[in-house]
Amino acid sequence: MQRWFFLEERKIQKTKPEKKMSEPEPEQKAELISQQWQFSVTVPDINPLKEKVFVTGNTPELGEWDYTKIIMMDYDEASNLWLKTLTIPNTCEVLYRYAICFLNENSNDVFIRKWETNIHPRMIKQTMLHPTQDVFGEYDKKQGISTGWLTNQTLIQFKFSNNPLQLKSRLAERLINIKVTPVKLFFGTEPHIEESSLSTDTTDTELPAGVLVEVATLANDPNICHLKPQEQFGREYKLNDVLLVNVTTPNPKQLAYLIDFYSYSSRAASEDPPCHVGYTYVLPNMFKPSEGNLELPVTCNVKHRPLGTVNFGYLTVCPIQEKLCNLQVSYAKYWDSSWTGLEVGHRGLGASFKTKEGNAIRENTIASLKKAAASGADLLEFDVQLSKDMIPVIYHDFYVCISMKRKKEIEFTEMLELPVKDLTLEHLQKLKVYHLVEGRSKETLFFDDDLDEHQPFPTLEDALKAIDIHVGFNVELKWTMEMNDGTFELNNPFDMNTYVDKVLEVVLKHAGERRIVFSCFNPDICTMVRNKQNKYPVMFLTVGITNKYQPYRDPRCLSIPAAVQSAVSSDLLGIVVHTEDLLRDPTQVKLATDAGLVIFCWGDDNNDKDTIKKLKEMGLHAVIYDKLDQYITKEVKESIFLVEARESQREIMRLAAFEDLHPPGSSSSLQTIESENRPYFDLSIRERIQQNSTATSLESLASSMDLRDEAPDKNLKRNREIISVIDKESQVKEQRMSFQGLFPAGDNSLGLSKKSRTIENDRKDM
Repeated sequence: MQRWFFLEERKIQKTKPEKKMSEPEPEQKAELISQQWQFSVTVPDINPLKEKVFVTGNTPELGEWDYTKIIMMDYDEASNLWLKTLTIPNTCEVLYRYAICFLNENSNDVFIRKWETNIHPRMIKQTMLHPTQDVFGEYDKKQGISTGWLTNQTLIQFKFSNNPLQLKSRLAERLINIKVTPVKLFFGTEPHIEESSLSTDTTDTELPAGVLVEVATLANDPNICHLKPQEQFGREYKLNDVLLVNVTTPNPKQLAYLIDFYSYSSRAASEDPPCHVGYTYVLPNMFKPSEGNLELPVTCNVKHRPLGTVNFGYLTVCPIQEKLCNLQVSYAKYWDSSWTGLEVGHRGLGASFKTKEGNAIRENTIASLKKAAASGADLLEFDVQLSKDMIPVIYHDFYVCISMKRKKEIEFTEMLELPVKDLTLEHLQKLKVYHLVEGRSKETLFFDDDLDEHQPFPTLEDALKAIDIHVGFNVELKWTMEMNDGTFELNNPFDMNTYVDKVLEVVLKHAGERRIVFSCFNPDICTMVRNKQNKYPVMFLTVGITNKYQPYRDPRCLSIPAAVQSAVSSDLLGIVVHTEDLLRDPTQVKLATDAGLVIFCWGDDNNDKDTIKKLKEMGLHAVIYDKLDQYITKEVKESIFLVEARESQREIMRLAAFEDLHPPGSSSSLQTIESENRPYFDLSIRERIQQNSTATSLESLASSMDLRDEAPDKNLKRNREIISVIDKESQVKEQRMSFQGLFPAGDNSLGLSKKSRTIENDRKDM
């Protein structure tokens, strides 16, 4: 067969120049892959004898963000600097943070007191040659310091409220200072009590190693709402106030707690110390596992006779057994300034049993959540409680109704109301269960037994896996509350620590890059969630002043100002308030924002377009409402977080293309124009695109990007079959293709050059 000459491959002989014997081969320079680096930082307000400064980072030499592997620094008294010289790699950017910790010398456990929590960690770039001197908590022209979380220590909170002291008449009208002092407990003998705590001596009592005592008073002064170290004579308790004393200790079973009561004499001079009135003490075996109340006698300091009684509550917060948190990033107090007026789907698409005109899709189901996400929800709100076998399930009411009849039979002959916690997950999902409204009205509202995604009691894990990753979750932890008449919403609940741990374990393991916000009506649950983990924010739900619901007994739940004070004292992100209270007094929005809090709102008043618009104009960060598919005003039904992910992806591709054209070292390198641009991990990128609509569509992305086969990421091609139509009459299952994988929200540096990876492994969205 004849071959076409112009199709033949040309073979070109490569000729090598002859080497001259006198010319040696040029030696290749060895690549410098590591170097010595001295970390140095100034840390104000630290006691070098009790606390140490540590450094951690993304490399093995810095512990890879693991708090058990962080590196302790050395204190140089002459320069007042904390120093540490380590070998760091030159093959990548080195990310690091500082932390103030207590080191338990007996167990070598590290307890994190404070740590740097800016969204971006500090960075040593590959081009940097000389170390810099850092200031703890200050970098990138920002300040970010947060308290640590419970790793191997326990938090005991004493709660003095509802006028806890009942003393003899001569002391009944006096203002009393309350002080809680942890003391070492020696088994077989009396508790070891320092004499100085029983006197008016001005010397402070030395606390046991690793023990920290902080106090907050929920008064109108924001300065005393924040937790601060306990003073020598404690904190004054005023009528109808709430006094919180937090004791953090590595060995709670080895401590007793001395409670002293002081009062100032009317004839005392301003510089005179208060008189010691009386005392009582608490042994560790008096505490129940998680929470409770104690009524103890107050003993006179002089005559050692009964002086009265003190009644107080307590809360015990234990660390999660499994190590699920690290020092890489925290969103516990982070909220982007552009996240205002967010659309939050109540129980998914909305409550379906409140009225006969309820939503056509059953509330708190996968179908309802998917439909709300497809309608453009930014966040989905739903309620989580535990089944009997301790599986977190999504359901609102504490009780369900079951019938003795089979599932297909709808005749109501005998209905039983059972707590959700008394049925296993299998029972909840397989038995024919009725909502309380159906059980009491004898009217079945839903005939969707054959549709899996429409079934009640989906697990929290299923919801995390089934819903588009770019739609955030507002996870309300459903926990029983004591009413003002002394009754409880639910009797014999799970242990509080166990309940919170089970929910947190599922979220921390399966949430991935999803934005998560926890909320609860119970302030103790909020305290637990805030102290057990360091990643996700917590918000305090409050009913406020209303006649629609019976008030709770806890004074922290009775008004928006009380909720603000409680959120500040517990270091929460914000509050979720009842809209009825806001509409009555809109100035309460500013009360919350002035305290640095994020504010959401909920309630039946929100189910109106005009009210939703008004609430957004008032400055609400998010509005929770029913029928989101009907009331939402977005032109394009997309979550704001999906828009951000898309913008971040476009920015990353632009930077990668720029670096390919302008390699490092050139006069127009990336560092000269945008040295701190790290969009992949910069959640504040919204600040640079505030002029863009939050309803940016896939079409707008396609029009501004090259989607040919040669494009850097083929996954950016549009998918036109995103949401299928839901037939409301038959309630056919909704099928919605997720954007997950198209616009990753996390660290997808695989496939990109090292140059474009300005920050590695640091995208953990809220």
